[in-house]
Amino acid sequence: MKVPTTQEIMAQPENGKPSFHIAFCVDNNYFRAMGGTIASIIANNPGQHFTFHVLAFEVSNDHQRRLKQLEQMYRVKTELHLLDLASFTQFSHFLGHSHYSLSIFTRLVIPTVLRGVTGRVLYLDADILCFNKMDEMIDMDISGDIAVVVPDAPVTLQRRVAALGLSHNEYFNGGVFLINIEKWLAEDITAKTLDTLLTSKTDMRFNDQDALNIVLNGRARYVSPKWNYLYDLIHDLNVNKFALKPVGKAVFVHFAGAVKPWAAWSRHQACDLFRNYLDISPWADMPLDTEPRNTKELRMHSRFMYRQGRPLESLRWYLRYLGKRSKK
Repeated sequence: MKVPTTQEIMAQPENGKPSFHIAFCVDNNYFRAMGGTIASIIANNPGQHFTFHVLAFEVSNDHQRRLKQLEQMYRVKTELHLLDLASFTQFSHFLGHSHYSLSIFTRLVIPTVLRGVTGRVLYLDADILCFNKMDEMIDMDISGDIAVVVPDAPVTLQRRVAALGLSHNEYFNGGVFLINIEKWLAEDITAKTLDTLLTSKTDMRFNDQDALNIVLNGRARYVSPKWNYLYDLIHDLNVNKFALKPVGKAVFVHFAGAVKPWAAWSRHQACDLFRNYLDISPWADMPLDTEPRNTKELRMHSRFMYRQGRPLESLRWYLRYLGKRSKK
């Protein structure tokens, strides 16, 4: 897939449509990933103006500078929303009595933060790349919907429907969803989701994703998997496949597994594509991960090396895994 240059993107005329709002919830460790996602969206949607909202509790000056730099490079607007927990008093009962991380809270308050700014917003995880134009979603009428969601992988869907006891045979992946802000707030979805996290007796394996599925079961609009095409790099690497499989008409390809497209040590073609997008973003000078960074990645890399017929390298990485694990 050829990635256009910044100059080629800017040479495209504006399409005259209103700005389309997209929200991310990241910490400092995920700004590079988000940079690749944003660049892929801009590159594949020439002429469309975007407003990118970033919700976070703390952001370095360097990443704030890079985020703002997007406005000099492209026809986009960026908004950084630094969250102050004290300002969300209506959720204090959850914050004071929950063992869940603050990251769960972040994306649930997107509608509260953006009320009065836009009527709808697309939430995206930062391990996604855009492969095609978003016109169909940008033009979508969601005036009658609380949220537009995408079904999870069939195996996950069936397991979670059973585990959560859902009355409707549907379950969505939380990496991509389009929110009708006023309807979401009118139905008090955020508070109901937080209450579900606190009070539900079921196994919340996927935390807020499970809770949202309970609250929105039978109430969300489902669209094609092309809007959240789940791609597992581990599956490719386990069988020594390094080329990116065809994804058809997928718009958003979601690398939801434990190996991400910035893990250059995997040698998968997805890393080359991510690098190409990162190169047209303000994060262009940041390297990809040339080596595994945690125990999970070390153990996986050892397994991949073994399956590639490189037993000595496999052993070396496994010893590094054991050493890192013992320090933990």
